[in-house]
Amino acid sequence: MVTLEDVRKNPVVDSFIRKGNEYLGAMGFTEHSYRHVNLVSKIASTILKQLKYSPREAELAAIAGYLHDIGNVVSRNDHGNSGASITFPILMAMGMEPDEVAAVISAIANHEEQYGQPISNISAALIMADKSDVHRSRVRNQDFATFDIHDRVNYAVEHAFLRVDAENRIITMDLTIDITICSVMEYFEIFLTRMVLCRRAACFLQSNFELIINDSKLL
Repeated sequence: MVTLEDVRKNPVVDSFIRKGNEYLGAMGFTEHSYRHVNLVSKIASTILKQLKYSPREAELAAIAGYLHDIGNVVSRNDHGNSGASITFPILMAMGMEPDEVAAVISAIANHEEQYGQPISNISAALIMADKSDVHRSRVRNQDFATFDIHDRVNYAVEHAFLRVDAENRIITMDLTIDITICSVMEYFEIFLTRMVLCRRAACFLQSNFELIINDSKLL
């Protein structure tokens, strides 16, 4: 069976992740490099493991997490759909079973809040893992005076952690925000649709979703 390590070693995957991140940097977007894809891969896998889903589903979630932003090599717009199209022939050529390829590409195609939906355990885990990676380390713009709201919100987040309470089926996103840089209201201004999608994803996994910001439960 194709593993995450097999995918990491694929030269086309490696090139497309590197170049996609480079192109986003040229447009002023936040970091989408190895740090992001490896973190999302690990979190997506961990969610399913802790909720006692099968080891293979957890591995496929890890693969989807690693590949979810590969479409940025084409364009930021609709990068979920383009990423799924790019991933399909790569995984088939690597010998992955068609049903597993379908699970991975459908998760990739459904990870963005503009049009995505949790349609499988793998896609639900990917959604929550991706949306939990909000942190100042992702901001590439070094000129604070020119920050847009996305830069400001990401830079304000000092700590972000996704916690899974398997016994009570609760998935909690716990954030620490410097409110002198960004207010909680500004966070919701750009991330409300993401939090709604996370709640749907948690529901698909038969769990409840909680959002805690600066030790205050908001959802």
